[in-house]
Amino acid sequence: MPTPTANIRNFCIIAHIDHGKSTLADQFLLKTGAVSERDIKAQTLDSMDLERERGITIRMHPVTIYHEQDGTRYELNLIDTPGHVDFNYEVSRSLAACEGAILLADAFQGVQAQTVANAFLAMDAGLKILPTLNKIDLPHARPDFVIGEMETAVLTDPAEVLRVSGKTGEGVDELLAAVIERVPPPAGDPAAPVKALIYNSHFDTYKGVVVYIRMVDGAIKPGQKVKLMRTGREYAITEMGQFRPEPTKVDELSAGQVGYFTANIKNIDNVNIGDTVTDAANPTAEPLAGYKEPKPMVYSGLFPVNNNEFEDLRVALGKLKLNDSSFTYAPEVSDGLGFGFRCGFLGMLHREIIQQRLEQDSDLNLVQTAPNVTYEIQKKDKTVVTVHGPQDVPDAGLIEEFREPIVRISFLIPASNIGDLMGMCTERRGVFVRTEYLSQQRVILVYEMPLAEVIYDLYDKLKSVTHGYGTMDYEVLGFRAADLVKMDILVHGNKVDALSLIVHRSNAERRGRVVLKKLREEIDRHLFEVALQAAVGARVIARENIAAMRKNVTAKCYGGDITRKRKLWAKQAEGKKRMKQIGQVEVPQEAFLAVLESDD
Repeated sequence: MPTPTANIRNFCIIAHIDHGKSTLADQFLLKTGAVSERDIKAQTLDSMDLERERGITIRMHPVTIYHEQDGTRYELNLIDTPGHVDFNYEVSRSLAACEGAILLADAFQGVQAQTVANAFLAMDAGLKILPTLNKIDLPHARPDFVIGEMETAVLTDPAEVLRVSGKTGEGVDELLAAVIERVPPPAGDPAAPVKALIYNSHFDTYKGVVVYIRMVDGAIKPGQKVKLMRTGREYAITEMGQFRPEPTKVDELSAGQVGYFTANIKNIDNVNIGDTVTDAANPTAEPLAGYKEPKPMVYSGLFPVNNNEFEDLRVALGKLKLNDSSFTYAPEVSDGLGFGFRCGFLGMLHREIIQQRLEQDSDLNLVQTAPNVTYEIQKKDKTVVTVHGPQDVPDAGLIEEFREPIVRISFLIPASNIGDLMGMCTERRGVFVRTEYLSQQRVILVYEMPLAEVIYDLYDKLKSVTHGYGTMDYEVLGFRAADLVKMDILVHGNKVDALSLIVHRSNAERRGRVVLKKLREEIDRHLFEVALQAAVGARVIARENIAAMRKNVTAKCYGGDITRKRKLWAKQAEGKKRMKQIGQVEVPQEAFLAVLESDD
């Protein structure tokens, strides 16, 4: 028998990375008896090896738990979400399936950049927010100070802030009671035509696609025929259930509930995140709004080290795309690396995680090219083209305006580091927007900056400047015109497309020298001198030479007339001149990889 909607609460936990979301979720599982004391392990919901290895949540994890209060049995659907800025899209998806959110802050570290960003995401989605202070058991916790920061940064009422410890379980019962009292029940109608939101999915080798749904209206049962509204395809449900936290079969899912179903869906392209599921015989009139499509902002090439693994890589990418719709890919060919895929990511950590998931899950050995962002070019005929890499840039004579993506970036840092950070942002073409003081010790600095200057190593530099205490969050504002150029790399007079870069004109010479120095170390010496050049259009802006190998042709001449040696030297010079004209320079794969690593 499905739970009545009045007794259902759908909520998620949102916070900055490492503020204890998964540990608090473990306490919920323990307190409600969903997992026994014997079976519990740290971060129970983080099921991926990579999540356990890195200690971070990468994708959302739903779980249904039951809790009794005042003689009434409540069904609580909890979604544990990631905290890192690159997985913001996962957070927005989980918010769409909930009515409430526990906003968690660390009792020592206080409000961080992602705490603020996630709080505003939840407010925009119209969720009831439960401000909560975690880690109050720490000997150096500063609860009153952090509650003051929460009031300043996200306008919470200090009287409403709950205090808990995910580690010891202190205050967790009160938090569960607050979820039941404060979070509104879902508003769906069990008697209306079926309407359910697909908020996630994954591929199972035996069952096909497993579809995660949040029921909005109506009810579904095994054997029922359902229709996916975006594609119009119809399927008969073979199995359905809820995560408790292990997949548990149920006979019916009704309005307000969260669960999953399988329907022998073999093609992973047939399921779209954000699509609406309805009854095939009695469909709903209007589909749900779904999700705004995420736009990849960082592009990078993925190539198998062994070219025979190209098809295996294609299959692996398809399976991964099902579980992570924010990731895109398309085939491409590179001079130096062979056949591969041009992939789009939300950020640098997202890119790193995708590569590791592919290598671990599919046992592939992969090479990634240097990351670059998406650009826009307005041609002289007023057409606008989107550029994902240097190879897409048209001739300079056709370009009227070159535009780059700009982000608004918020740094939350100790007040003592303001000067250092401002200097770092100015070097990266940042434009100062405003300063906000959270307290005398902590400040939010807001800058507008080109995304290309953010993706390489800004996060690492921020950590070193602030001694580990700084955090950042950014949002993409759009494209703005800039003085950008395509820089070509020439080896022995021939352009090497795979090494081209898009750079700011003021930075071109420095970047060119860095690339050429790396190349000179990697390319073997030949019997003739090899010139390495960096050029913008027809103008060479940097040059390095790889000296010719020396061969002593006069070694066998001992004594005798000097003219004999001169004749041999002249013959050698003639040979080298001819070799220089027709000789081919082989650029080894190691040279591509050395250059494609981010700049020093």
